[in-house]
Amino acid sequence: MGLSVNIPPLDLVRQYTTIEAEVSHAVLKVLASGGYIGGPVVKDFEQQFAAYTDVAECVACNSGTDALFLALKAVGIGAGDEVITSPFTFFATTEVITAVGATPVFVDIDAATFNLDAKKLASAITPKTKAIMPVHLFGQPVDMTAVMEIAQARNLYVIEDCAQSTGATWAGQKVGSIGHIGCFSFYPTKNLGACGDGGAMTTNDAAIAAKIRMLREHGSKTRYIHEEIGVNSRLDAIQAAILQIKLRYLDQWNEQRRAIAQRYHEFLAHIPNVAIPQELTGGIGVWNQYTIRLTKNDSNYRDRIRQMLQERGVSSMVYYPLALHLQPVYENLGYQPGSLPVSEQASREVLSLPMFPEMTIEQQDHVIYTLKDCLS
Repeated sequence: MGLSVNIPPLDLVRQYTTIEAEVSHAVLKVLASGGYIGGPVVKDFEQQFAAYTDVAECVACNSGTDALFLALKAVGIGAGDEVITSPFTFFATTEVITAVGATPVFVDIDAATFNLDAKKLASAITPKTKAIMPVHLFGQPVDMTAVMEIAQARNLYVIEDCAQSTGATWAGQKVGSIGHIGCFSFYPTKNLGACGDGGAMTTNDAAIAAKIRMLREHGSKTRYIHEEIGVNSRLDAIQAAILQIKLRYLDQWNEQRRAIAQRYHEFLAHIPNVAIPQELTGGIGVWNQYTIRLTKNDSNYRDRIRQMLQERGVSSMVYYPLALHLQPVYENLGYQPGSLPVSEQASREVLSLPMFPEMTIEQQDHVIYTLKDCLS
């Protein structure tokens, strides 16, 4: 490879070119129909995604953030309630907890998987706890056996944040089918990404699904009759049409991601100051990100390596540079630096390498050899 090489963190254009003809046909069909919001195309996608996730009900909405918000509202979580979740995730996870009037309670993560450490769950439960929101981060499933045992013993709701993990499984079950509600994002960078924004909730509880459908339509079951304060959160038919096409390829793309992750494992497993991500026994991940930790005891090490990679044509990302319990907006919760040490260390060490299904062996080799060179 020459000096002009440039490897992005992900390549949405390359994926689009593989399905361009199908997408163009589907989008033009929607445009010609005049039905742009809701309608049969959205209903068809909801049925297909419910079948894929192995649940009875799927309700589409306009973003993964809204999916989480509507899920919390649907089970009645609000002022005075606490919801336990991870501090190492995107802000939307806790933003919605605060938005419904509840309080996020943070449980530290497991260093190997970046996911909420289920062994620390029980000690965080109080009389105010109403729900647990496990985040299947970077495409890796949480230990849902442990989460569900604790939740069932304490009569707590479980709302799975599946934004980065569509297609992942725990103990043979798809994420989003294990808790009371699964919440998905179809943001373009996700494993199943739209060409715009979108989201969905999955559940086996018909009453919860009915409540979510009402809430997403301004709290209305019958047009112009409003039973509750809801929101306007609907999936565009064009996005549903695109998602139907992409859903057919999702398992294939996820297998390609797994193969790329396996090569990263093989080549990076024994490099000093590099910790590779782990899969828990019982889980099958789908590698939305391939995130290593650069463990050298030097506060600027990760950022220096990232800059060196960038200068040599390899783009990487940092998810996430500041854990949620230390965000300025949550100062009132009283968490101090050092209170959730594993998450805080991860924020200093994580680096997500390029990961997308269409990545070639040549591109990956360049990433690996460039990284090794920078580290040495």
